[in-house]
Amino acid sequence: MVSAEKGPLCAFRRDLYATFRSWGDALFELTDAVLCAAGPVTSLPQLSLEPEFQRSHGSLYKALERGSIDADAFRRLLVANRPVEWPMVFAVDASTVERCDAECSPERGFYYSASRHSAGQPIVAGWHYQWICQLSWSPDSWTAPVDIGRISPTEDPTSATVAQLRQLVALLPDQGEVPLFVFDAGYDPIAIGHDLADERCEILCRIRDDRVFYADAPPRPNRPPESGGRPPRHGRRWKCSEETSWSEPDAHLTASDPRYGMITVTAWHGMHPRLLCRGHWAGLEQPPIVRGSVIRVHVEHLPRPTSRAKKTLWLWWSGEGTPDLDRCWRAYLRRFDIEHTFRFAKQTLGWTTPKVQTPQQADRWSLIVAAVLTELRLARGLVCDLRLPWEKPQHPTRLTPARVRRGFRRLRTTLGTPASPPKSQTPGPGRPKGTRKPPKTRYPAVKKAA
Repeated sequence: MVSAEKGPLCAFRRDLYATFRSWGDALFELTDAVLCAAGPVTSLPQLSLEPEFQRSHGSLYKALERGSIDADAFRRLLVANRPVEWPMVFAVDASTVERCDAECSPERGFYYSASRHSAGQPIVAGWHYQWICQLSWSPDSWTAPVDIGRISPTEDPTSATVAQLRQLVALLPDQGEVPLFVFDAGYDPIAIGHDLADERCEILCRIRDDRVFYADAPPRPNRPPESGGRPPRHGRRWKCSEETSWSEPDAHLTASDPRYGMITVTAWHGMHPRLLCRGHWAGLEQPPIVRGSVIRVHVEHLPRPTSRAKKTLWLWWSGEGTPDLDRCWRAYLRRFDIEHTFRFAKQTLGWTTPKVQTPQQADRWSLIVAAVLTELRLARGLVCDLRLPWEKPQHPTRLTPARVRRGFRRLRTTLGTPASPPKSQTPGPGRPKGTRKPPKTRYPAVKKAA
């Protein structure tokens, strides 16, 4: 008999098992092995030795190679189990699964890396995955992944991002709070906001402090049409780093925060950049006028001040109506919680640890990691605090993802598993003697022009 507190977690596990189309038993036991492992995931063979994985190590590799997961059903499952008490604020960011020397792995591309270099450049070869996680206002490291997708190096990143957001917005409720998607620098917020203008969502993105915008063109004096001359498309020039070019702000907000002190938020509405017929706008006779709001956030002090740290932040907002300034600055500061999710997924759950060959195997492994993160969040408050000697006691509802995972093995014994037991423990015959395999096909990493 399962208690009411464990009901959502048990229901999620049943629905998760239903999304595994083939090799579902092995995939589900692999998920439990990641959840119940004693320490960080260091390799796939290590997971095959966990008691929760009752099959041979060969089944683990075959599950990733031959298994299949219904991606649409999996996405609907994540959205259905998102925390409804959290605000409709979602962080969007991408991270790379590094496969620098995997010449036999197709569809690799070169992507920026802050910690590793290749040929003297801060780039790595691998597969690029974009995560969308729901955020909360609580000062902790918890997020709720609602979607994860791989962006091929042959795809346009902006178009792929727009398609992913459009797919997610269709699954979210169309009543109540409007979803707000928060981006860090590196995205094209003008193109994303323009392509999603017909969707019920808002876009918030950090921009550089040297961006130039323009106000609407002033009304043209009444002149006869035969007087000639093209009407102006842009009004007064406005630059973030030149205070003399600023006009009177349209909105102003002052707030206080224990970490940042006094926070001053200023906004100018109805601004637009000057676009050219290249890049995302190539092929158009005339680029559109994309209006939005420029938001300036200035803090009194930083939690860890450095000589290069800036106290002023510039944001671009686009959507219907005018932005909620209090929601915008809080949403962007909480956006960094997704960085904690990336670090936990990589260092503890081993998201980038398995050296799989094909991107389809990496896709299945990434979905398993997203499912693990969701199960840990649903198990929050249900596990005992198995703290280390130097850790302070915490209430079960205030445990970090790592401490919830530490006690998940005890919880699993009361949850049960929908996976079927293994049929046989007899090892297979193996490869016939005398057979040879041809060399694997080599795939160079895709290089894209800037």
